[in-house]
Amino acid sequence: MSRKGKNPKGTRNVLVDLGFEDAEELSVKAILAMKLNALIDQRGLSQTEAASVIGMSQPKVSQVRRYKLQNISLERLMHALVSLNQRVEIVVQPAARASAAGITVAA
Repeated sequence: MSRKGKNPKGTRNVLVDLGFEDAEELSVKAILAMKLNALIDQRGLSQTEAASVIGMSQPKVSQVRRYKLQNISLERLMHALVSLNQRVEIVVQPAARASAAGITVAA
């Protein structure tokens, strides 16, 4: 992981700034995991109970709870949210300008 130039320009994504190749995907996963964790907390579910409801193993729920998301797919996170009666929307539209291209998630 190396940075280009002496004074790299910061972005709105710290994971990009740190040089992660999959920064956008990790950011999206983190946002979905935050929402999933908030719902688990709101419902007072244990990891075992959450696993049963959302169709994940307890160890996977533990990974989500600790934001260890490298081995958990976006699809799995989205299906978990749907299992908790959430609506997940994916919207694809042209970027207003080339520098605006990217992935954005609102949760």
